[in-house]
Amino acid sequence: MKALPLLGRILFALIFLMSGLNHAMGAGTDYAAAAGVPMAGVLVPLAGVIAVLGALSILLGYKVKYGAWLIVIFLIPVTLALHNFWTVKDPMQAQMQMAMFMKNIAILGGALLLAYFGPGPYSIDNRKA
Repeated sequence: MKALPLLGRILFALIFLMSGLNHAMGAGTDYAAAAGVPMAGVLVPLAGVIAVLGALSILLGYKVKYGAWLIVIFLIPVTLALHNFWTVKDPMQAQMQMAMFMKNIAILGGALLLAYFGPGPYSIDNRKA
């Protein structure tokens, strides 16, 4: 049972590590610009770097509470700017954006739990203690 937080951190971090690397390389810039994100060419790669740093922190169990806050900082604007289903006219697209919005809200909840409870027993943070 002591390994469950480690497994949870690994699974949690994967989405941000994979998508963050893509964003850091500029993937998604056109989508963000089309959604009205200002300076998408700068903000998308910056968001990617934030996501990767947060993911690595959580994955390695090093400064996990700070890493979780990086994920929160990443998720809030991304969720509100890119998954604003309430503005989408096409019902199918609105449903898809609502699913993405709710997924991000659930992940945001996980990040807040990590920010509060920390990494668990198998982590660099707890090894030093």
